[in-house]
Amino acid sequence: MAIAQIKGQRVDVKLWTRVHEVERSALAQLRNIAALPWVFHHVAAMPDVHYGKGATVGSVVAMKGAVSPAAVGVDIGCGMAAMRTNLTASDLPDTLKGLRDDLEEAIPVGFSAHGEPLAAADAWPLWKEFERLTPKVQGLLHKARCQLGTLGGGNHFLELCLDTEQRVWLMLHSGSRNIGKELAEIHMAKAKKLAHNRILPDRDLAVFLAGTPEMKSYRKDLFWAQEYARENRERMGALAEAVLRKHFPQLVVHERISCHHNYVAEEVHFGEEVLVTRKGAIRAGRGEMGIIPGSMGTRSYIVRGLGSTESFQSASHGAGRRMSRGEAKRRFTLKDLAAQTQGIECRKDGGVLDEIPGAYKDIDQVMADQHDLVEVAAELRQVLCVKG
Repeated sequence: MAIAQIKGQRVDVKLWTRVHEVERSALAQLRNIAALPWVFHHVAAMPDVHYGKGATVGSVVAMKGAVSPAAVGVDIGCGMAAMRTNLTASDLPDTLKGLRDDLEEAIPVGFSAHGEPLAAADAWPLWKEFERLTPKVQGLLHKARCQLGTLGGGNHFLELCLDTEQRVWLMLHSGSRNIGKELAEIHMAKAKKLAHNRILPDRDLAVFLAGTPEMKSYRKDLFWAQEYARENRERMGALAEAVLRKHFPQLVVHERISCHHNYVAEEVHFGEEVLVTRKGAIRAGRGEMGIIPGSMGTRSYIVRGLGSTESFQSASHGAGRRMSRGEAKRRFTLKDLAAQTQGIECRKDGGVLDEIPGAYKDIDQVMADQHDLVEVAAELRQVLCVKG
């Protein structure tokens, strides 16, 4: 059951957290979403909910006959992948610095890309559809090919983790890189100019309507970018596995889990066919596996969905920020970063200070608030983290 509910202009907002713990800007965004004429039944806000560009992070929105690009976000298809291996803590060396160096050499981070497209990734079938994407991105084909199999920056990461049975997991978080961002921004700008969006309380929430050329174009680009993001994680996973195998020839992967948390899906809820946008939320249908990461230096979770109808079968995508990146840099020092990531092989410089665990919500509270949405299948703690 939702913890709280706020009255909306057209539909209500159900929250899996306490209202006083959500910043005013995020509450205003949620109320604006709830006022949209196309929103169906209610808006669901996950326990990691916080203010986001365009639309609230941690929101699940079902619409009939429309979709809002901002309710997906600029990193279309961003999500997680996790792999459980046959390795255990006893297989790991005393220092993981060499392994981190090799991972960072194999997988470009930040704005970097591969010098040439990966041979395996270059055979990706959906490259044939690139020429069908919006004309404005046609000059980005080579860049998109070279960025397939790269991490990015911000809160994207690659980690080596141990579960409570001391088994080694490989986990990564990334999305559709520059091509996804470009596609998202092109369509957001296009939506704002449409006549039916001029009366909205927040033009950032502009929508495309079913049956229009604009909707057809967006859906084509959107679903392509979602598959690009999924393939991006597949390619990085393969690169990381190859690095691990050099260090541990006995490596075997026993389990693979993958999930989007910024995306659109065609689903049926409360007896109606709707377009569901999850921005900072995973699908948590009954029995479906998902990944909910914490932050650098905190626990992460492999989860199994409980199929909650009230949350549109969704759950949080992580701990969620409790302060902006700028505030984190003002409030914390490099000494704080070193203390909060003690025992973890990772960067401890000013370039990742805004990703300090203290800038995020308490993952234990986030998990407690959604006990009716997911059950924990494995609890992980990081021992190595790569960030852009």
